[in-house]
Amino acid sequence: MNQTPEQARMAVLIVDALNLEDVDPRDIDPDELMFGDEGLALDSIDALEIAVAIAEEFAVHFSAKDETTREAFATLGSLTDFVMKEVDAP
Repeated sequence: MNQTPEQARMAVLIVDALNLEDVDPRDIDPDELMFGDEGLALDSIDALEIAVAIAEEFAVHFSAKDETTREAFATLGSLTDFVMKEVDAP
């Protein structure tokens, strides 16, 4: 896959947080949907576990009521972009 270093770090965090033993973080396509029937086929419980891992690793918090959270969790690329912007925000 063509991941940036930040996306590679986020992919490892996702695989570790969800104990995805059959998934190589390097094989996660940054543009592939993570939820639903395709891609990683994750669900809302997985999203919660990823959010907790991101909060612990990056001190970035999500609001379930915020539409940008749903958009951020769409793909590895969008999630990484969201977190990196929050980390870099003053």
